[in-house]
Amino acid sequence: MKKIKLLILIAVTGLLGSCNKFLDVVPDNIATIEYAFNLRASAEKFLFTCYSYMPANGHFNTNPGFTAADEIWYANPPMDVSTNFYNIALGLQNVSSPYGNFWSGSRGGKPLFQGIRDCNIFIENIDKVTEMDGWEKGRWKAEAKFLKAYYHFYLMRMYGPIPIIKENLPISASPEEVKVYREPVDDVVAYIVQLLDEVYEDPNLPETLGGAEQSELGRITKPIVLALKAKVLVTAASPLFNGNPEYAGLKDKRGVNLFNPVYDQKKWEVAAEACKTAIDYCHSFGYALNETKGLATYVINDTIGTQLKLRTAFTSEGNTEVIWANTNSMADVNMQRWSMGIIKTGATSGSGPKGLLAPTLKMAETFYTRNGLPITEDKSWDYDDRYGLRVSKEADRYYVELDSNTVKLHFDREPRFYASLGFDRGIWFGNWVDNYNVTKPLGFIRGRSSEISARQGISNYSITGYWIKKLVNLETAVAADGNITNNIVKYPWPEIRLSDLYLLCAEALNEVNGYTSETVGYLNAVRVRAGIPTVEDSWDGPFSKQIGYYRSKENLRKIIHQERSVELAFEGQRFWDLKRWKEAHRELNQPIRGWDITQKSANSYYRPVLLFNQHFTMKEYLWPIETKEMQTNRNLVQNVGW
Repeated sequence: MKKIKLLILIAVTGLLGSCNKFLDVVPDNIATIEYAFNLRASAEKFLFTCYSYMPANGHFNTNPGFTAADEIWYANPPMDVSTNFYNIALGLQNVSSPYGNFWSGSRGGKPLFQGIRDCNIFIENIDKVTEMDGWEKGRWKAEAKFLKAYYHFYLMRMYGPIPIIKENLPISASPEEVKVYREPVDDVVAYIVQLLDEVYEDPNLPETLGGAEQSELGRITKPIVLALKAKVLVTAASPLFNGNPEYAGLKDKRGVNLFNPVYDQKKWEVAAEACKTAIDYCHSFGYALNETKGLATYVINDTIGTQLKLRTAFTSEGNTEVIWANTNSMADVNMQRWSMGIIKTGATSGSGPKGLLAPTLKMAETFYTRNGLPITEDKSWDYDDRYGLRVSKEADRYYVELDSNTVKLHFDREPRFYASLGFDRGIWFGNWVDNYNVTKPLGFIRGRSSEISARQGISNYSITGYWIKKLVNLETAVAADGNITNNIVKYPWPEIRLSDLYLLCAEALNEVNGYTSETVGYLNAVRVRAGIPTVEDSWDGPFSKQIGYYRSKENLRKIIHQERSVELAFEGQRFWDLKRWKEAHRELNQPIRGWDITQKSANSYYRPVLLFNQHFTMKEYLWPIETKEMQTNRNLVQNVGW
């Protein structure tokens, strides 16, 4: 069986016509539907059509969370990128033509209700195929049911209450029957979980993909089902959806409350149990935090080795940490070329790194010190003088170019800082020919005005003075002339990693029990793999300003939240986390800053400059429903504030 990604073009050409009514839940072109289920081959194309609606998170233009928050910034005006989701970060979301419209499919959004409709068609008709074994029909049906659950979840996370599309309406449905209502969030979550439970219990769905099934990477397995269920339940237990008083008055035209304003502690208990179940199940099939340090041909030391196991955890295809790898959305030349900066001289190729996906100074300051503490909480780290200058010494040579005069902010930070970010004078192992040996001079960013990594023209430069090392596959090796386009090693975008699941579990357990050894056990596993001390060792150690800080539920919550922002940085997760935590109105109402990239000297370059003042309003916690949809279906009610 071919990979899904190879069949998407075929699948799209076979996509059924859309009647474009309300939520597109009435099947049209009945003759075409019947033809689609005459043969196994045509039915398989229809299944891949169901997969084709999955959001393409492996591209910066189509990942809603990637540029809609405060992690990445573009030059003004943005060039060589789509600004659909970036405009949300700029505060430009609107009701007349919403950015990222996944309700009906526009402005960067896919029509997920149409995707649900096609999943329903598949589920209702797959048994008509006569040349298939029953187990295979069952497996395909389970996959379509999973996708149906995932699309409901994706919409719920954006819009809150949504219509539940359990089955398509008959062709004879009246206009009034087609005008569906939004359903309460708790009902939507219950339906999603019901679908996922049914999929997990289906004996036809494989537990793993092995042997001949390796060609089916990207298809749904039982660990993926349990991992998604855990994420759904943690989302439902979070403050945005659990006892949120701001939405207490949101009712539909039947008078039904769409949000339960009463906080329910049991939601966290159920979420914690789901997380532990998913983790134990994944462990039983060999999933573990990645410890791979790249190819055996690399010449490394302990410092670089720690960074490499963090980098390969995200970009190395088939590593033990990635539970759900989306082969429909490959991180290809676009994501990698746009992330990387030029790190060696002689880059004359017009196909070189662009480096215009620019991490913000705020994100650089989010990473911990080498002692596993926030930069504001480490006695040994001079926070007040973090923008002062320092000359790198021998002990710094695998972090910062030796004898360089650079900003203090970039010294004595945790390994994830150096594994995730490129910065002026920062060492960059790999990703260039002859740059895989620590006994030889390694490439590094030179980002000051007129230098090789700096702005050379009207586009293709980092506006902040930072680059995303994390998203560039270690095996992508730029040629001596700087050509990256012909040397990209693609990887499937990780939708769910085990580290994500560990941190979700720690979060849920903290809300249930507060600090316990079990709660921090999952958190500490992520920290130790990252090369920093445990929570207890960091906060009770000699560098902590607040001994025992982690022992209260409120403080441990803050630690877990920061851990997620660091561990999952630049994966498009922070945007959704800030919203479900109801912290977006604080975090996304702050200035966006970078270095003064127009300057040549270190003294002048390392002055923070204001790029934008973000403004996030309470109504932006939920997406607006497009005005046209509201006018077409009078049974819909708009989200609060829109």
